[in-house]
Amino acid sequence: MAISLQSFFQERRTPFLFTLSLLLICFLILFFTDSLSLNPLVRKYSSLRSHFGTPSSYSSSPSPSSSSSSSFRPSSRLDLKPSSADSVLSHDLDFSNSSAANFSWELCGGSVAFDFIPCLDNFKAIKALKSRRHMEHRERHCPSPSPRCLIPLPIGYKVPVPWPKSRDMIWYDNVPHPKLVQYKKDQHWVVKLDEYLNFPGGGTQFKDGVDHYIYFIQKALPDIKWGENIRVILDVGCGVASFGGYLLQKNVLTMSFAPKDEHEAQIQFALERGIPATLSVIGTQRLTFPDNAYDLIHCARCRVHWDADGGKPLLELNRILRPGGYFIWSATPVYRDNERDKNVWKEMVLLTKSMCWKVVQKTMDSSGVGLVIYQKPTLTSCYEERSKNDPPICHEKNKRNSSWYVPLTKCISQLPVDSKGNYYNWPSPWPERLTSRPPSLSVEPNSEEKFLEDTKHWSTVVSDVYRDNIGLNWSSIRNVLDMNAGYGGFAAALIDLPLWVMNVVPIDVPDTLSIVFDRGLIGLYHDWCESFNTYPRTYDLLHSSFLFTSLKRRCDVVAMVVEMDRILRPGGYVLIQDSMEVIKELGPIFHSLHLSVSVYQDQFLVGKKGFWRPTAPHTK
Repeated sequence: MAISLQSFFQERRTPFLFTLSLLLICFLILFFTDSLSLNPLVRKYSSLRSHFGTPSSYSSSPSPSSSSSSSFRPSSRLDLKPSSADSVLSHDLDFSNSSAANFSWELCGGSVAFDFIPCLDNFKAIKALKSRRHMEHRERHCPSPSPRCLIPLPIGYKVPVPWPKSRDMIWYDNVPHPKLVQYKKDQHWVVKLDEYLNFPGGGTQFKDGVDHYIYFIQKALPDIKWGENIRVILDVGCGVASFGGYLLQKNVLTMSFAPKDEHEAQIQFALERGIPATLSVIGTQRLTFPDNAYDLIHCARCRVHWDADGGKPLLELNRILRPGGYFIWSATPVYRDNERDKNVWKEMVLLTKSMCWKVVQKTMDSSGVGLVIYQKPTLTSCYEERSKNDPPICHEKNKRNSSWYVPLTKCISQLPVDSKGNYYNWPSPWPERLTSRPPSLSVEPNSEEKFLEDTKHWSTVVSDVYRDNIGLNWSSIRNVLDMNAGYGGFAAALIDLPLWVMNVVPIDVPDTLSIVFDRGLIGLYHDWCESFNTYPRTYDLLHSSFLFTSLKRRCDVVAMVVEMDRILRPGGYVLIQDSMEVIKELGPIFHSLHLSVSVYQDQFLVGKKGFWRPTAPHTK
């Protein structure tokens, strides 16, 4: 029998209202889940755009673009898939309407293709040098335009041995260089055993092993408290970086450096082992570190003539050594009596005295190896009391932290003071110095508040997004490169993980690298329009935050991505936070390189590199 509409609602009013209410509740739950769970991620991390590391606060005046007109069109639509089930909103982007022209990748050719470093292997520029007296041939000579060929993989290349096992052994096929094995076979730097290269902890000056040598230093000067007041170290002419590798267990972070090819692949060995290292040389230009950065500088038979050219090499160490910091020199002039070593020691005595360096210990251990420990002054009184102003104190115009393509000078860098004329204090003991106020932080109003906000911000980003929600396998990550580090907040937020971070401060942004070192972290200056001073396949994670927004105005973006591909290990990740405009520009390029790419929250691009390489060699 028919039922009227009014009767229908009267008889079924209660179930209808119940169902309607249930639907409304579900809708509200979905709405607030989106608003309170996902949108706050955007709100939290968008604060970076108006604070630290944003295009507005970090970009310099636009310069003429060096971008090449060559580009490409991806072969197919970019397929963006979540890397894990609990990822924070991954979605697909359609790059099919890219305005780029066709582009095909080629492998780099030549005898050094597997280990090609564009700015250090520019043989045409090196051949044209008028002099090599001051190691000019080991300095940067970048090609223009930057190369776009891809680095081939060594035959038999494997995913690197994980840390901490990698400290003592690596795959031979990943770094197939046997010359150092033969050259240093009696000193136990590195030994080939089957398919591995083993590092037994020996060295020219480590006759009883590096552990014994480290203990010898501590015994010689107890004030050197590893991992407390001594946290950041520079190891000059580091060999295979065993000194820095063994100090890691004492909470000491060592920047190991040496020139390319002085001993074949020594820095490549260090980075493959998972030990912080960079390619550099004390030649005609400043090292790419800030003034007053390192707590201690070490040289064990590093083959540097410290008194050369009026003492410029040692004066450069004085520039980057923290006031009150130590220089440890372990070399034959310290403990041998032949005529040559005596003359070198005599020159060293005269030079260090003129610089007001004080000898705090000179000793020899049971193996016959000796060392001398110098300390840099903390006050200017010694400089003022010298009978002769030689070397002179650097003029104020030379007192600058920028050291990118800056010539060495024959002068003593001024001791750092704040705007009130007070000398900087030594940083707090580790680990307090990581979060305490850095001595070099500006005394301007709100500077400390900005620093603390940045620290809190990166702690939140790393814990809420990076650690669990974007598909990174952190257990596979050892060597990390932060391409625009700011205060070093990203590295500080990762301090509890078994990895290390190279903090890069680009040359066109405010100089914060001194603050990074004050915190007990390491880093250097760089211009990302040029190649980075490292071997291929040396980093597991490349991170940047709003870097490309400003750089794309003056750099060739495609060449930058090629450089990232060069230094990233197969199995490694790129993690880029930027605007969607930038992500849509970068996504197709990474996709064309066969990286698996995902985008999260319309601001995080994550790419994972595989083992793909093009088959065509570079023929130009």
